[in-house]
Amino acid sequence: MNKALIENIKSSFINKFGTEPILVFSPGRINIIGEHTDYNDGFVFPAAVNKGIVAAIQKSNSNTSLVYAVDKDEILKFNTNNIKPYSEGSWQNYILGVVAEIQNRNKTIGNFNIAFGGDIPGGAGMSSSAALENSVVFGLNKLFNLELSKTEMVQISQKAEHNYAGVKCGIMDQYASMFGIKNNALLLDCRTVQSIPFEIDFKDHELILINTNVKHSLSDSAYNDRRSACENIAALLGIKALRDASEDDLAGIKDKVTAKNYQKALYVIQENERVIKASKAIQEDELETLGELIYESHSGLQNQYKVSCDELDFLVNQAKLNGHVLGARMMGGGFGGCTINLIKKSESESFKSRVSEAYKNKFNKDCSIYSVKLSNGTALINQPNSY
Repeated sequence: MNKALIENIKSSFINKFGTEPILVFSPGRINIIGEHTDYNDGFVFPAAVNKGIVAAIQKSNSNTSLVYAVDKDEILKFNTNNIKPYSEGSWQNYILGVVAEIQNRNKTIGNFNIAFGGDIPGGAGMSSSAALENSVVFGLNKLFNLELSKTEMVQISQKAEHNYAGVKCGIMDQYASMFGIKNNALLLDCRTVQSIPFEIDFKDHELILINTNVKHSLSDSAYNDRRSACENIAALLGIKALRDASEDDLAGIKDKVTAKNYQKALYVIQENERVIKASKAIQEDELETLGELIYESHSGLQNQYKVSCDELDFLVNQAKLNGHVLGARMMGGGFGGCTINLIKKSESESFKSRVSEAYKNKFNKDCSIYSVKLSNGTALINQPNSY
């Protein structure tokens, strides 16, 4: 955990509000495998990481609530008795949405003050929004003794994203951020919202993320289009979600759907199978098999689901040229963001320099590279004596 970040947020809160806060750390997440399966009631394999959001929070003595976004140096002011969405695409909606969804569960909260900031790289697809939502709901739950379970808090964060941020996300991001376990990835069943932790010993390998530092504008509309295509095919099959379909089932309606949508549904079915295979590979200590599945996942995202982009494909191809990378793929919604790479530690530095140079030569822009470790989920960092 970033001690400098914690101290910065704590001192920012005290300077702004003059009281001692409760401090919450809520991590970002990676997803080892299982992309675009969560909203199809499928399986995913995420893990919380050691980068996240720190929120300092305390009750307010006034009739307004103030939220200070330290990194942006911006303030949101509102009253908990009058919650309404902010303009579209604003960070403010993640806070307001959480408050509104808590109130929708007939829970009463008073006014409060928050200062928050983080070290999750922007645009990296590591779910800074879920981390922010979780930090707020976790802090408010503690502050106002709401007695919400972690599962209820995750659902509140997800609903905030749906109803205030306007993103019809699955449950994975909020769940992984809340329930993460150090050195473990979670095999999460997105239908039952139950997970099985798998401890991972990467041995002489490590995970690195390479950020393309691009986000193509197609991403939001493409996400909704694909979700709609999956739901339509599930309806044609007479099932609740593609999680319930086999490749044979899909073949039976091939003449009733477009070739593109057929491939999208086929990808989802195959990706679900890959997630289960990946969990078995980890259980059996077969990192090479895990790496192969990760490469297969990218191929499906690139060629069937069509959510990749030139920059992501270039980075994965660079990984394939290096015999020390066991697997690489795009991570997240697509059209930009990061690739996740499983690489031998001793070769990591030379790989980073080669990829950085090749990427700069190809696209005339820099990529950013981060090492990540699997961490615990949302938790209190401290608790003042008065609470």
